[in-house]
Amino acid sequence: MKQILRFKAKGERQKAGALRQRGFTLLELLVVLGIIAMLAGIVGPQVMKHMGESKTKAAKVQIEDLAAALDMYKLDLGNYPTSEQGLKSLIESPDSAKRWNGPYLRKAKMPLDPWQQEYHYVSPGEHGKFDLLTLGADGKEGGEGEDQDIVSWE
Repeated sequence: MKQILRFKAKGERQKAGALRQRGFTLLELLVVLGIIAMLAGIVGPQVMKHMGESKTKAAKVQIEDLAAALDMYKLDLGNYPTSEQGLKSLIESPDSAKRWNGPYLRKAKMPLDPWQQEYHYVSPGEHGKFDLLTLGADGKEGGEGEDQDIVSWE
């Protein structure tokens, strides 16, 4: 009988100890939050830098794809669309196009640049048969980094 009581008392002590160890103290939580904030401060700017670079690379790839579609258009019709016809000629047949064999893009709508602006198209261009460009994140000519202009002739 004494052994049963000892066992019962020991079990109750273990339960009481387990109840005390369940939660975290305020100090432990503050330390963890401080560490997370330091990591976010170090890693955050690096992630944002790479996001800007990836948008620039995506714009370059889209310009190359649009230039290839314009070349396919020229193969079918003998010339590039005029500035007035614009890039929409790649997805909709212009009224004057008799041998239009499009759409020349996979999707039925014109893609926007990574900053949600329309691409600028001029034909005939100053730098070649056509000029295709985006003005970057700031939407203004010139700029550095993510704000730089991305063009088809470079």
